[in-house]
Amino acid sequence: MSAALPETASRPLDTGRLAEWLQGRIPGLRGPLAALRFKGGQSNPTYQLTDAGGARYVLRKQPDGALLPSAHAVDREYRVLHALRGTGVPVARVHCFCDDPAVVGTPFYVMDFVDGRVLWDPALPGMQVPERTAVYEEMNRVVAALHGVDCHAVGLADYGRPGAFFERQIARWTRQYQATVEGPGGVEAIPAMERLIEWLPANVPPGDESCLFHGDLRIDNMIFHPSEPRVLALLDWELSTLGHPLADFAYHALPWRLGAQQFRGMAGADFAALGIPGERAYLDAYCRRVGRAPVDPSHWEFYLAYAMFRLAAILQGILKRSHDGTASSAEARETGARAKPIAQAAWRQVEAHFPRSAR
Repeated sequence: MSAALPETASRPLDTGRLAEWLQGRIPGLRGPLAALRFKGGQSNPTYQLTDAGGARYVLRKQPDGALLPSAHAVDREYRVLHALRGTGVPVARVHCFCDDPAVVGTPFYVMDFVDGRVLWDPALPGMQVPERTAVYEEMNRVVAALHGVDCHAVGLADYGRPGAFFERQIARWTRQYQATVEGPGGVEAIPAMERLIEWLPANVPPGDESCLFHGDLRIDNMIFHPSEPRVLALLDWELSTLGHPLADFAYHALPWRLGAQQFRGMAGADFAALGIPGERAYLDAYCRRVGRAPVDPSHWEFYLAYAMFRLAAILQGILKRSHDGTASSAEARETGARAKPIAQAAWRQVEAHFPRSAR
């Protein structure tokens, strides 16, 4: 994890108790510890730890309070990061996992601090054309490497359920969304989500595949080398599982379809002038890397609509946690409010690309 944008923690960790627990679990760690909360991100609170000798680490923990079912699974993050050490997928080295709430209040794990750049804007302002091209080439390579991991060889064959990925995931995110709008304290329902909940299960493309699925493949979840277009660590594995590679890649491709105000997108940009590949060129490059045929255009539109639906469900969960007072950052309400326009964008895409008979 990078030191990008640390701030003083609003709910300070009990660093004395934490240092005591970490002694012997991280070789060379020396107390006392200082903890700074990272800005950005709406999910698992993340802290930079610095020991008495200046060594830096990163702690990720579950948020406090009641959580939606299956959310904030830091134990799964720890497991997948540990499994990927030594593979071609760049990840931070993890040290230990703790499920004892007496230490910092909720389960957590600690990993190495990775010093590098977090690129928050996918349009990469301030870079030269060759730099942008190289960054996107590297990202494409890393995603292809991820989807090429032999899950049996790294001990992740049971990391998710096999088969019927879209059907199961649509059902899962439907439940997550419905949990935010039902009962006392529920937030406002989104009509576009209701339409997607009905349409998506009936229009899943044929065929099923499985690979290691990251679940949050955004450019700002990668730590780049301080001066080179090279990914040093892929972060935020909370949503990882075994799943369909094109569902993972479609989420990764959402910046081509969404604008900056919708969700860190770059829709409408002059990609050729920027040196950033267009959406189809980027997808085709990935297909060549993983050795698959070009993706059927109608199937790709479904994958993108599903990715927007899933993102909207995640953001609606953030909105609900903000409403309940358990969100992990002050910007949670603003971020969660993006669920509705993204769901609406997904439904507009369905209307634009699929015949009325399919709706």
